[in-house]
Amino acid sequence: MFAVEAKNLKKTFKSKDGDVEAVKDVSFHVNQGEIFSILGPNGAGKSTTILMLTTLLRVTSGNGSILGLDVEKEDKKVREKIGIALQDTGIDNLLTGKELFFTTARLWGYSKEDAETRTTELLELVGLEEAADRRVKTYSGGMKRRLDLGLSLVHKPEVLFLDEPTTGLDPGSRRVLWDEIKRLREDGVTIILTTQYLEEADELADRISIIDNGLVAAEGTPDELKALIGGDVITFILNNDDEAKKAKELILNSENERNQLRVTVENGAEKIPDLLSELSKNKLEVLSVSANKPSLDDVFLEVTGYRLEGAAEEEELSEGMSDNE
Repeated sequence: MFAVEAKNLKKTFKSKDGDVEAVKDVSFHVNQGEIFSILGPNGAGKSTTILMLTTLLRVTSGNGSILGLDVEKEDKKVREKIGIALQDTGIDNLLTGKELFFTTARLWGYSKEDAETRTTELLELVGLEEAADRRVKTYSGGMKRRLDLGLSLVHKPEVLFLDEPTTGLDPGSRRVLWDEIKRLREDGVTIILTTQYLEEADELADRISIIDNGLVAAEGTPDELKALIGGDVITFILNNDDEAKKAKELILNSENERNQLRVTVENGAEKIPDLLSELSKNKLEVLSVSANKPSLDDVFLEVTGYRLEGAAEEEELSEGMSDNE
C-alpha cells in the first residue's frame, strides 16, 4: 500500500473567461517513509495538487488516496492521518508559541496533561524552547515556519504535506528546516514536499516529480533524472546575450540563457577545444568555460524547455550558505 497515490488528478476552475485547467493530468505514488518532492514553477499546479490530496479542494476528476483512504469519500479519516503546512497559514500572532501548541493539542482531543507534554515535546523538536513564552508576532520568518511545522505534527500524522516550506527564508533558516524534515523522515513520517528550489529537491527528496503546466513532465530519483540527459554539460560564458544567441546558431543541440551557452555532449573535456575553435572562428569571445555532470537545473531545462525561476534566487542563497560556512 502506498502512503499517497494520485491517479489522473484534474482540477478545473470556472471563470468569467471560461474553464481554467489548473491541474490537467497528474499521477504519482509515494512510498511509506520517503520524502517525495513535487518540483515546478509558480502556477504549475503543485499547490492545487496538494490541496486536492489533503481534502481542502474537491477533485474535478481522477482519484487520490492516503494510506488506502479515498480523499473524496473518506475525507474525515484522511485528515486524521495527515499533517499540513501550507504557504499561507493563519497563525494567531497574539498567542505565544506554547499557547498555540497547547490549544492545538486540546483541539485534537488531548487531555490537559497530555497537551502539556506534547507541547513540551514539539517546542523541543522544532527548537523553540527559548521562545516558547514570546508572542508569535515577535518571531522571525524562520521561527514561524518551524512553528507551523510543529503545529502540523501535533496529532502525530503518518503523512506530512509541506507546501514550499522554505520560500523566502534566509540560508541558515533553510538549513535548519531541512534538518528537521530529514529527522522526521528518520522517525518514519512520509513527507510530500513542493518546492521551486532545485537544490532543496536534490538535498531532501528520495524521488522527484517535475510538474509543468498541470502535467507531470518527468519523475524519478535525483540520479535517475540526471541520467536522462547523460554525458557532460559544457557551459560557455560569453561577453553578452547577443553573442550567446549567435553561438547557439553555430552549435547544434545547445541552449542559451542570457550570456551563457550550454551544450550536452559525451566526453565534455575532449570536445571543448573543437567547440572553442568554432566560436573563435566566428569572432565570439569566450570569457570562461566549464564541463560538469548534469544537474537538476539541466534536467528541468531539458524536459520543460526553460529554467526554473527559483534557480536564480537559489544561486544567491547558495552563495550565502557558502559564505556562512
